[in-house]
Amino acid sequence: MLVELSIRNFAIIKSVTVSFQKGLNILTGETGAGKSIIIDALGLLLGGRASADFVRYGEPRAEVEGLFELPPGHPGLDVCKNVGVQIEQDGMLVVRRDISNQGKSIIRINGQLVTLAMLRELGPWLVTVHGQHDTHMLMQSDKHINWLDAYGESALGAAKQEYSTLYTAYRKTKQDLERMARNDRELVQRIDLLQYQLDEIEAATLTPGEDEKLMQQRKKWMNIEKVYSTIQDAYRALHGDQKGMDWLGHAMGELERGVNYEEQLVPILEMVQSAYYQIEDVVHNLRQLSYQMDFEPEQLAEVERRLDQIQSLKRKYGKSVDDILEYAATIQDELDDMHHYEDRLQQVEKQLQELAADLAVEALELSVIRSECAGKLAQEIEQQLKELHMERARFAIDVRQTPDDDGVEIDGIKRFVDANGMDQIEFLISPNPGEPLRPLAKIASGGELSRVMLAIKTILAGTDQVETLIFDEVDTGVSGRAAQAIAEKLARVAGQRQVLCITHLPQVASMADAHFLIKKEMSENETETRVNRLSDDERVSELARMLSGAEVTAKTEEHAREMILLGRERKTVS
Repeated sequence: MLVELSIRNFAIIKSVTVSFQKGLNILTGETGAGKSIIIDALGLLLGGRASADFVRYGEPRAEVEGLFELPPGHPGLDVCKNVGVQIEQDGMLVVRRDISNQGKSIIRINGQLVTLAMLRELGPWLVTVHGQHDTHMLMQSDKHINWLDAYGESALGAAKQEYSTLYTAYRKTKQDLERMARNDRELVQRIDLLQYQLDEIEAATLTPGEDEKLMQQRKKWMNIEKVYSTIQDAYRALHGDQKGMDWLGHAMGELERGVNYEEQLVPILEMVQSAYYQIEDVVHNLRQLSYQMDFEPEQLAEVERRLDQIQSLKRKYGKSVDDILEYAATIQDELDDMHHYEDRLQQVEKQLQELAADLAVEALELSVIRSECAGKLAQEIEQQLKELHMERARFAIDVRQTPDDDGVEIDGIKRFVDANGMDQIEFLISPNPGEPLRPLAKIASGGELSRVMLAIKTILAGTDQVETLIFDEVDTGVSGRAAQAIAEKLARVAGQRQVLCITHLPQVASMADAHFLIKKEMSENETETRVNRLSDDERVSELARMLSGAEVTAKTEEHAREMILLGRERKTVS
């Protein structure tokens, strides 16, 4: 249950701490006092979306903190364990959410940082909020199946899971078949296009990495002529008449004659002789290199043509030769599939028929169980309505199937199926004797819708393990005896669960185990919402205000005091 809620710098709330108790906790206040703000703040602790707009003007951040007490075996304890949050043996759980004025949110559970996804996994097990939005959902008949399936979860769960798995496979296979069943013209056009592309690639007879090798050859051929010319120039400078070696040989001959007359020329001669023989080796090597270089301009032209061809293919099919070859393999596989189109089409059609047969069995089983649950839920709702001052109302749940030529054959008839099965669910009601059952969404008044919703919520509250229920103005549109019936119903629910109820009805407020007043105070410079728990005398004053409006008289106070006493008596009897 929710033990305490602390809110700071949230919207027009500066600082509020509210301690709740077991039973029926009532919150009242003038319109615009900030009752919905309390629900919004609590919603953040359940995983609601954060916004910078929540932060009080001029403050750096808003803070919302809730203290929850979970009994042993509560599903929320398992969720905390799964996300790595430590829980003390007393089952106390602190959930905190900080929102900066930049819209960033920090979440902690028992002081440990967690993600929003983790909080959203835990939130539904802590508190269930029932508001006017839920009542509006009763007007949408396509949502009725959700209420019924929530009621019958224990009976429907396994069958619905099995059906859901089959339906997913059936839907996927059907979509595959629809894609394959393209008209013949589109198929032929696709085959022609892919075959042309494959022929063009195969005609090029590409080899892996060929483009890189050709680029290297191209670079080599573009430079070879220049290298050959350099070698020839060097060779001609060293070899031949009046060239380098000729003059070096002449110098060597003169020195050989001179050493006969001067010994100091001997080392100079030796150096010239060494240089001559080295240059002779250089000339030999240059001649050999020039013989080895076989430059043909046609070879470079051939490389250029091949690279142009590959570049043309790259623009169409890939960034490299390897990419082009990979694309060719892909379209080859697709062509093979298309050429075996008829065989594959028959296989998928057979698979779809088998899945449809299995789906029909599961849909029928799910429908039988759902019909049984519908009968039980209708009886329980009718009983609840009797306790809500609709003693002669009749309630039924219509479970029907819709023929569909494109559906699944079930019991010899093709029927519409979706993710929920083959059933369409609609709530029917006859509020008054002598009237036939008609769709709830078409004939029920606002007060009747509120009571039907409260009946459903009361029933569903007994099927889950959520300890705290919040009713946000679910009594809208009712008054008089109907309002008293709703008040007593909420008090009975509060006997099994902790209930927080925002209300404008004094009948409901008179049944409170704890009554809180939400009040907006305005000064010259700021507006602030406060929440105070009322004493017995303050409760009398608040109920008198709710009864009479602006002017509170002694008679309205006396009436209010009487309502509180009667409320205590009724709770004791119930």
